Amino acid sequence: MAITADELKRRVAEDQTINDTDVVGGDYTEIELPGADLSEVNLQRANFTGADLSNANLDSADLTDAICVEINLNEADLTDVDAPGADFTNATLDGANLERAAFNGATLAGASLVDADLTDAEFTDADMSACALNGAELSGADFTNANLSGVDFTDANISDAVFDGAIMDGVIGYEPED
Repeated sequence: MAITADELKRRVAEDQTINDTDVVGGDYTEIELPGADLSEVNLQRANFTGADLSNANLDSADLTDAICVEINLNEADLTDVDAPGADFTNATLDGANLERAAFNGATLAGASLVDADLTDAEFTDADMSACALNGAELSGADFTNANLSGVDFTDANISDAVFDGAIMDGVIGYEPED
Protein backbone atom coordinates (compact mmCIF):
# COMPACT_ATOMS: atom_id res chain seq x y z
CA MET A 1 0.00 0.00 0.00
CA ALA A 2 1.26 3.47 -0.90
CA ILE A 3 2.28 5.86 1.83
CA THR A 4 0.04 8.88 2.39
CA ALA A 5 0.80 12.37 1.12
CA ASP A 6 1.40 13.53 4.71
CA GLU A 7 3.88 10.70 5.29
CA LEU A 8 5.69 11.47 2.04
CA LYS A 9 5.95 15.17 3.02
CA ARG A 10 7.25 14.23 6.48
CA ARG A 11 9.93 11.94 5.08
CA VAL A 12 11.06 14.56 2.56
CA ALA A 13 11.12 17.29 5.25
CA GLU A 14 13.24 15.08 7.52
CA ASP A 15 15.60 14.18 4.65
CA GLN A 16 14.79 10.52 5.12
CA THR A 17 15.77 8.18 2.32
CA ILE A 18 12.69 7.25 0.34
CA ASN A 19 14.23 5.45 -2.62
CA ASP A 20 12.99 2.16 -1.16
CA THR A 21 9.56 3.52 -0.25
CA ASP A 22 6.56 2.16 -2.08
CA VAL A 23 4.47 5.03 -3.41
CA VAL A 24 3.01 3.07 -6.32
CA GLY A 25 -0.50 4.28 -7.09
CA GLY A 26 -0.49 6.88 -4.30
CA ASP A 27 -2.59 10.04 -4.45
CA TYR A 28 -0.32 13.08 -4.12
CA THR A 29 -2.64 15.60 -5.77
CA GLU A 30 -1.44 19.19 -5.23
CA ILE A 31 1.36 18.08 -2.89
CA GLU A 32 4.10 20.67 -2.47
CA LEU A 33 7.57 19.13 -2.46
CA PRO A 34 9.90 21.66 -4.11
CA GLY A 35 13.49 20.43 -4.06
CA ALA A 36 12.50 16.94 -2.89
CA ASP A 37 14.83 14.00 -3.52
CA LEU A 38 12.72 11.32 -5.20
CA SER A 39 15.58 9.78 -7.15
CA GLU A 40 15.15 6.10 -7.98
CA VAL A 41 11.68 6.05 -6.36
CA ASN A 42 9.00 3.83 -7.91
CA LEU A 43 6.16 6.30 -8.63
CA GLN A 44 4.21 4.08 -11.03
CA ARG A 45 0.54 5.07 -11.39
CA ALA A 46 0.94 7.78 -8.70
CA ASN A 47 -1.27 10.87 -9.06
CA PHE A 48 0.65 14.17 -8.90
CA THR A 49 -2.03 16.36 -10.50
CA GLY A 50 -1.31 20.01 -9.71
CA ALA A 51 1.73 19.13 -7.56
CA ASP A 52 4.78 21.34 -7.08
CA LEU A 53 7.98 19.36 -7.57
CA SER A 54 10.03 22.27 -8.86
CA ASN A 55 13.78 21.76 -8.43
CA ALA A 56 13.11 18.16 -7.34
CA ASN A 57 15.53 15.31 -8.03
CA LEU A 58 13.71 12.50 -9.85
CA ASP A 59 16.85 10.99 -11.39
CA SER A 60 16.08 7.41 -12.48
CA ALA A 61 12.57 7.48 -10.97
CA ASP A 62 9.88 5.24 -12.48
CA LEU A 63 6.83 7.29 -13.50
CA THR A 64 5.18 4.59 -15.64
CA ASP A 65 1.50 5.50 -16.13
CA ALA A 66 1.75 8.30 -13.54
CA ILE A 67 -0.75 11.17 -13.66
CA CYS A 68 1.18 14.44 -13.67
CA VAL A 69 -1.40 16.83 -15.15
CA GLU A 70 -0.50 20.48 -14.53
CA ILE A 71 2.48 19.48 -12.37
CA ASN A 72 5.26 22.02 -11.77
CA LEU A 73 8.61 20.42 -12.55
CA ASN A 74 10.49 23.61 -13.39
CA GLU A 75 14.26 23.14 -13.04
CA ALA A 76 13.73 19.53 -11.88
CA ASP A 77 16.19 16.71 -12.63
CA LEU A 78 14.43 13.95 -14.58
CA THR A 79 17.61 12.37 -15.95
CA ASP A 80 17.02 8.72 -16.93
CA VAL A 81 13.37 8.87 -15.81
CA ASP A 82 11.17 6.09 -17.16
CA ALA A 83 7.66 7.47 -17.87
CA PRO A 84 5.94 5.39 -20.56
CA GLY A 85 2.21 6.04 -20.71
CA ALA A 86 2.41 8.87 -18.15
CA ASP A 87 0.15 11.93 -18.49
CA PHE A 88 1.94 15.29 -18.31
CA THR A 89 -0.83 17.34 -19.94
CA ASN A 90 -0.23 21.07 -19.38
CA ALA A 91 2.79 20.35 -17.15
CA THR A 92 5.55 22.92 -16.72
CA LEU A 93 9.07 21.58 -17.08
CA ASP A 94 10.88 24.80 -17.96
CA GLY A 95 14.63 24.43 -17.52
CA ALA A 96 14.24 20.79 -16.47
CA ASN A 97 16.85 18.13 -17.25
CA LEU A 98 15.29 15.20 -19.13
CA GLU A 99 18.50 13.71 -20.52
CA ARG A 100 18.03 10.08 -21.58
CA ALA A 101 14.48 10.08 -20.16
CA ALA A 102 11.92 7.72 -21.74
CA PHE A 103 8.46 9.18 -22.37
CA ASN A 104 7.37 6.62 -24.97
CA GLY A 105 3.60 6.68 -25.41
CA ALA A 106 3.27 9.47 -22.85
CA THR A 107 1.00 12.51 -23.12
CA LEU A 108 2.65 15.92 -22.87
CA ALA A 109 -0.01 17.91 -24.73
CA GLY A 110 0.24 21.60 -23.91
CA ALA A 111 3.31 21.09 -21.72
CA SER A 112 5.97 23.78 -21.42
CA LEU A 113 9.57 22.61 -21.77
CA VAL A 114 11.17 25.98 -22.44
CA ASP A 115 14.97 25.79 -22.15
CA ALA A 116 14.72 22.15 -21.03
CA ASP A 117 17.45 19.60 -21.83
CA LEU A 118 16.00 16.63 -23.71
CA THR A 119 19.32 15.28 -24.99
CA ASP A 120 18.93 11.64 -26.10
CA ALA A 121 15.42 11.45 -24.59
CA GLU A 122 12.78 9.15 -26.13
CA PHE A 123 9.31 10.35 -27.09
CA THR A 124 8.28 7.59 -29.50
CA ASP A 125 4.49 7.57 -29.99
CA ALA A 126 4.10 10.44 -27.48
CA ASP A 127 1.44 13.14 -27.79
CA MET A 128 3.33 16.43 -27.52
CA SER A 129 0.81 18.55 -29.38
CA ALA A 130 0.99 22.28 -28.62
CA CYS A 131 4.14 21.91 -26.49
CA ALA A 132 6.48 24.83 -25.99
CA LEU A 133 10.03 23.66 -26.72
CA ASN A 134 11.49 27.14 -27.16
CA GLY A 135 15.23 27.12 -26.59
CA ALA A 136 15.21 23.44 -25.65
CA GLU A 137 18.20 21.15 -26.21
CA LEU A 138 16.82 18.32 -28.37
CA SER A 139 20.04 16.82 -29.74
CA GLY A 140 19.66 13.09 -30.24
CA ALA A 141 16.05 13.07 -28.98
CA ASP A 142 13.75 10.52 -30.63
CA PHE A 143 10.29 11.75 -31.67
CA THR A 144 9.45 8.78 -33.92
CA ASN A 145 5.70 8.68 -34.62
CA ALA A 146 5.07 11.42 -32.02
CA ASN A 147 2.27 13.95 -32.41
CA LEU A 148 4.12 17.28 -32.58
CA SER A 149 1.24 19.31 -34.02
CA GLY A 150 1.51 22.97 -33.06
CA VAL A 151 4.83 22.57 -31.21
CA ASP A 152 6.98 25.69 -30.91
CA PHE A 153 10.62 24.85 -31.70
CA THR A 154 11.83 28.48 -31.75
CA ASP A 155 15.55 28.57 -30.89
CA ALA A 156 15.60 24.84 -30.05
CA ASN A 157 18.65 22.77 -30.98
CA ILE A 158 17.30 19.85 -33.04
CA SER A 159 20.65 18.50 -34.26
CA ASP A 160 20.57 14.72 -34.63
CA ALA A 161 16.97 14.58 -33.35
CA VAL A 162 14.80 11.90 -35.00
CA PHE A 163 11.39 12.88 -36.39
CA ASP A 164 10.56 9.76 -38.46
CA GLY A 165 6.80 9.48 -38.93
CA ALA A 166 6.10 12.39 -36.55
CA ILE A 167 3.00 14.50 -37.12
CA MET A 168 4.35 18.02 -37.68
CA ASP A 169 1.21 20.02 -38.59
CA GLY A 170 1.45 23.70 -37.71
CA VAL A 171 4.85 23.55 -35.99
CA ILE A 172 6.69 26.82 -35.37
CA GLY A 173 10.42 27.39 -35.75
CA TYR A 174 11.26 23.97 -37.17
CA GLU A 175 13.98 23.88 -39.81
CA PRO A 176 14.79 20.30 -40.87
CA GLU A 177 18.46 19.42 -41.15
CA ASP A 178 19.82 18.83 -44.64
